[in-house]
Amino acid sequence: MTGHSVGGGGADSFERTPSAFRDRVDGAEAGRYHLYVAAACPWCHRTMIVRQLMGLRSAVGISYLDPIRDERGWAFTGGKFVDPVEGMRFLSEAYVRSDPESRGRVTAPVLWDTEAKRIVNNESSEIIRMFETGAFGGSGPDLYPGALADEIDGINERVYETLNNGVYRCGFARSQAAYEAAFWPLFETLDWLEQLLGARRFLLGAATTEADWRLFPTLVRFDAVYHGHFKCNLRRLIDYPNLWGYTRELYQLPGVAATVELDEIKRHYYVTHRSLNPSGIVPLGPAIDFEAPHGRA
Repeated sequence: MTGHSVGGGGADSFERTPSAFRDRVDGAEAGRYHLYVAAACPWCHRTMIVRQLMGLRSAVGISYLDPIRDERGWAFTGGKFVDPVEGMRFLSEAYVRSDPESRGRVTAPVLWDTEAKRIVNNESSEIIRMFETGAFGGSGPDLYPGALADEIDGINERVYETLNNGVYRCGFARSQAAYEAAFWPLFETLDWLEQLLGARRFLLGAATTEADWRLFPTLVRFDAVYHGHFKCNLRRLIDYPNLWGYTRELYQLPGVAATVELDEIKRHYYVTHRSLNPSGIVPLGPAIDFEAPHGRA
């Protein structure tokens, strides 16, 4: 996901590397494109959800990366984590095959063209938009209706800057000032969302849109990872009645729970980020019941 520092903190603020591959598909051949994802990663998670909701499981194949990432980057280590399409061992191979001069950061998700043998796009927001707007066929809810486009874009921008990327800006801040510059806007946005969801069932009203599915991966990771590991600890998600009920409702919609791999999520963050968790110990808690009745009408 493309990102940049926001607000105070200066050079000590976390800065996300822009995505390198930004081509678009218009009118895809079924089976030509393949999605490489790590279920642990929130940017990948949004593509997994939208692929599922738009009925693209036959049109776009999928392969999963091991949640544990070392200095060699995202890897296919066997078992569930294999690449049956290209036989790659590391996602970095896709970058080199696409651009032999590639020296940038290797990120997931990756949308791969199996005929041209190259990366089409590694920007999650653009991949889901292609999935939503019919480039790959399929059928599903209208997640980006024209009449709501401006409001969706506005919510997406705030949620991305202060929350999706804000948790990382808290977790990887290199000074107290940089941490606080990310911390307070993050909780201001959670407070704003809590109020919004007191009046609306979903972010834009009675039906889910792209904005909900860009928010959900952050919320579903919040109490298990971001609250402690990234020091986003003013409040927990479960302390927000509307947000907590909303998260459970989204989780319980058809097909969504199958995309949530909480064990992989926790192992990825607590084992991979040794600068934040040198022991590599993965906490056993918290106990989170996403299946509990959400009570939303």
